[in-house]
Amino acid sequence: MEWIYDDGGRAAAGFKGIAGDCACRAVTIACEEDYLVVYQELNSWGAEERLTARRRHRSSSRTGVHKHTLRRYLEERGWVWHPTMGIGTGCRVHLRAEELPSGRLICSLSKHVVAVIDGVVHDTYDPSRDGTRCVYGYFSIG
Repeated sequence: MEWIYDDGGRAAAGFKGIAGDCACRAVTIACEEDYLVVYQELNSWGAEERLTARRRHRSSSRTGVHKHTLRRYLEERGWVWHPTMGIGTGCRVHLRAEELPSGRLICSLSKHVVAVIDGVVHDTYDPSRDGTRCVYGYFSIG
Protein backbone atom coordinates (compact mmCIF):
# COMPACT_ATOMS: atom_id res chain seq x y z
CA MET A 1 0.00 0.00 0.00
CA GLU A 2 1.30 3.44 -0.88
CA TRP A 3 2.26 5.69 2.03
CA ILE A 4 2.69 9.47 2.21
CA TYR A 5 4.30 11.25 5.15
CA ASP A 6 1.67 13.54 6.67
CA ASP A 7 1.66 14.93 10.20
CA GLY A 8 -1.75 16.55 9.73
CA GLY A 9 -0.38 20.01 10.32
CA ARG A 10 1.08 19.21 13.74
CA ALA A 11 4.44 20.87 13.10
CA ALA A 12 2.79 23.89 11.47
CA ALA A 13 0.66 24.28 14.62
CA GLY A 14 3.86 24.62 16.65
CA PHE A 15 4.02 21.16 18.24
CA LYS A 16 7.39 19.43 18.56
CA GLY A 17 8.65 16.03 19.57
CA ILE A 18 7.03 12.62 19.59
CA ALA A 19 3.43 12.18 20.72
CA GLY A 20 0.74 9.51 20.69
CA ASP A 21 -1.58 11.77 18.70
CA CYS A 22 -2.54 9.37 15.90
CA ALA A 23 -6.29 9.89 16.40
CA CYS A 24 -5.93 13.65 16.20
CA ARG A 25 -3.72 13.40 13.09
CA ALA A 26 -6.06 10.94 11.35
CA VAL A 27 -9.14 13.09 11.97
CA THR A 28 -7.30 16.23 10.88
CA ILE A 29 -6.14 14.60 7.63
CA ALA A 30 -9.38 12.81 6.73
CA CYS A 31 -11.65 15.75 7.61
CA GLU A 32 -9.28 18.35 6.14
CA GLU A 33 -9.48 20.34 9.36
CA ASP A 34 -6.97 22.50 11.23
CA TYR A 35 -4.81 20.42 13.60
CA LEU A 36 -5.18 22.82 16.52
CA VAL A 37 -9.00 22.90 16.22
CA VAL A 38 -9.29 19.08 16.25
CA TYR A 39 -6.69 18.89 19.06
CA GLN A 40 -8.77 21.20 21.27
CA GLU A 41 -12.10 19.52 20.38
CA LEU A 42 -10.82 16.04 21.24
CA ASN A 43 -9.38 17.33 24.52
CA SER A 44 -12.75 18.87 25.45
CA TRP A 45 -14.48 15.56 24.67
CA GLY A 46 -11.90 13.78 26.84
CA ALA A 47 -12.52 16.18 29.73
CA GLU A 48 -16.16 15.03 29.81
CA GLU A 49 -15.30 11.32 30.08
CA ARG A 50 -16.24 9.43 33.19
CA LEU A 51 -13.42 7.51 34.83
CA THR A 52 -14.05 3.84 35.60
CA ALA A 53 -12.07 0.86 36.83
CA ARG A 54 -11.08 0.07 33.23
CA ARG A 55 -10.73 3.65 32.07
CA ARG A 56 -8.43 5.25 34.61
CA HIS A 57 -7.26 8.09 32.38
CA ARG A 58 -9.21 10.55 30.28
CA SER A 59 -8.60 10.86 26.56
CA SER A 60 -5.95 13.31 25.46
CA SER A 61 -5.15 14.45 21.93
CA ARG A 62 -1.47 14.14 22.79
CA THR A 63 -1.35 10.77 24.53
CA GLY A 64 -4.33 8.92 23.04
CA VAL A 65 -8.08 9.03 22.58
CA HIS A 66 -10.32 6.19 23.80
CA LYS A 67 -12.11 4.29 21.01
CA HIS A 68 -15.53 5.08 22.42
CA THR A 69 -14.79 8.81 22.59
CA LEU A 70 -13.38 8.88 19.05
CA ARG A 71 -16.42 7.01 17.75
CA ARG A 72 -18.89 9.40 19.39
CA TYR A 73 -16.90 12.40 18.15
CA LEU A 74 -16.84 11.18 14.55
CA GLU A 75 -20.46 10.00 14.49
CA GLU A 76 -21.58 13.43 15.66
CA ARG A 77 -19.72 14.84 12.65
CA GLY A 78 -21.55 12.50 10.23
CA TRP A 79 -19.02 9.68 9.94
CA VAL A 80 -20.26 6.07 9.89
CA TRP A 81 -18.50 3.12 11.55
CA HIS A 82 -18.01 -0.05 9.46
CA PRO A 83 -16.73 -2.96 11.56
CA THR A 84 -14.56 -5.44 9.63
CA MET A 85 -13.79 -7.84 12.46
CA GLY A 86 -15.77 -9.44 15.26
CA ILE A 87 -14.96 -11.59 18.25
CA GLY A 88 -13.73 -14.96 17.01
CA THR A 89 -13.93 -14.07 13.31
CA GLY A 90 -10.23 -13.52 12.73
CA CYS A 91 -8.74 -10.90 10.47
CA ARG A 92 -10.63 -10.51 7.19
CA VAL A 93 -9.54 -7.02 6.10
CA HIS A 94 -5.93 -5.88 6.00
CA LEU A 95 -4.42 -2.45 5.46
CA ARG A 96 -4.27 -2.93 1.69
CA ALA A 97 -5.75 -0.70 -1.03
CA GLU A 98 -7.61 -3.60 -2.66
CA GLU A 99 -9.32 -4.59 0.61
CA LEU A 100 -10.61 -1.12 1.52
CA PRO A 101 -13.15 1.08 -0.28
CA SER A 102 -12.02 4.27 -1.99
CA GLY A 103 -12.66 7.69 -0.48
CA ARG A 104 -11.66 9.24 2.83
CA LEU A 105 -11.38 6.68 5.64
CA ILE A 106 -10.22 6.64 9.23
CA CYS A 107 -9.05 3.09 9.93
CA SER A 108 -8.81 1.53 13.37
CA LEU A 109 -5.82 -0.78 13.82
CA SER A 110 -4.29 -2.40 16.89
CA LYS A 111 -3.24 0.53 19.11
CA HIS A 112 -3.30 2.94 16.16
CA VAL A 113 -5.64 5.03 14.02
CA VAL A 114 -4.72 6.10 10.50
CA ALA A 115 -6.18 8.16 7.64
CA VAL A 116 -6.49 6.40 4.28
CA ILE A 117 -7.44 8.49 1.25
CA ASP A 118 -8.23 6.63 -1.97
CA GLY A 119 -6.03 3.69 -1.02
CA VAL A 120 -3.08 5.79 0.20
CA VAL A 121 -2.00 5.85 3.85
CA HIS A 122 -1.39 9.36 5.24
CA ASP A 123 0.64 9.12 8.46
CA THR A 124 4.03 9.86 10.00
CA TYR A 125 5.16 6.27 9.29
CA ASP A 126 3.96 3.27 7.28
CA PRO A 127 1.77 1.20 9.65
CA SER A 128 0.78 -1.44 7.06
CA ARG A 129 3.39 -4.07 8.04
CA ASP A 130 3.72 -4.96 4.35
CA GLY A 131 -0.03 -5.48 3.99
CA THR A 132 -0.43 -7.82 6.97
CA ARG A 133 -1.83 -5.24 9.46
CA CYS A 134 -5.40 -6.07 10.40
CA VAL A 135 -8.10 -3.39 10.16
CA TYR A 136 -10.63 -3.70 12.97
CA GLY A 137 -12.99 -1.30 11.23
CA TYR A 138 -13.11 2.06 9.54
CA PHE A 139 -15.08 5.27 9.51
CA SER A 140 -16.33 6.73 6.25
CA ILE A 141 -18.24 9.95 5.68
CA GLY A 142 -22.04 9.77 5.41
